[in-house]
Amino acid sequence: MHNLTQRQIDILKSIIEEYIYTAEPVGSETIEKKHNLSASPATIRNEMVRLSELGYLKKPHSSAGRVPTAEGMKLYVKELMKEKELSTVEEVAMKERVWDYRDQMNRFMKEITKSLADKTRTLAIATSGDGTMYTSGYSYILDMPEFFDIDVTKNLLATIDEYDYFQNLFSHLTQTPMEDDTYVLVGEDLGSRLNGPYGFVFTQYHTPLNQTGQVGVLGPVRLNYQQVIPTVRYFGNLVEELLGVR
Repeated sequence: MHNLTQRQIDILKSIIEEYIYTAEPVGSETIEKKHNLSASPATIRNEMVRLSELGYLKKPHSSAGRVPTAEGMKLYVKELMKEKELSTVEEVAMKERVWDYRDQMNRFMKEITKSLADKTRTLAIATSGDGTMYTSGYSYILDMPEFFDIDVTKNLLATIDEYDYFQNLFSHLTQTPMEDDTYVLVGEDLGSRLNGPYGFVFTQYHTPLNQTGQVGVLGPVRLNYQQVIPTVRYFGNLVEELLGVR
């Protein structure tokens, strides 16, 4: 990370969280009105220009606001955001939903994927060591503004069908996971096919019976990482804990 001032950090964090919520470019007036930063719109604009020069923000054409770049989003995930812990009630509810299928590999993975999609309200993906890919939640991404662009949606749906693409992606990971083998991929991290407005959070699992694979969610780059990351991590732990248990 560049030597950002505290004000620049606060502005960048506010812009990213506003963008995650609205899916719209964020202007200085919005930041000044909605976030207590003790800075004028003019000062905020100057800092936004500097953050753009550093590669953390970009200005979409025909808009006065800014959106985070892939580098800005990576910085936010790694250093600026605070994960929201799942409550015990949430954990119990998710565990109960898949419990009855724990000794049926195929049904269990289908339920895991559907439950994860329903919880995160986006597209969930799971893979198994035998080459099977499970997906659920297509309807959720169609409600997101990014996927009103038919080309963005077609590219995502076409890539989802390519198991080898994801296996190649997993096998060539060079970045350090966040925690418990949980990864966040945006921008060029996602390879040539998905190097665009996409974000992917997944975790790797390895059960006591040596069953391996990945489970995660794929959606817009503005995924609600504060909630998505701990949720994906929990589902990965569920697979490790329950799959094959009698």
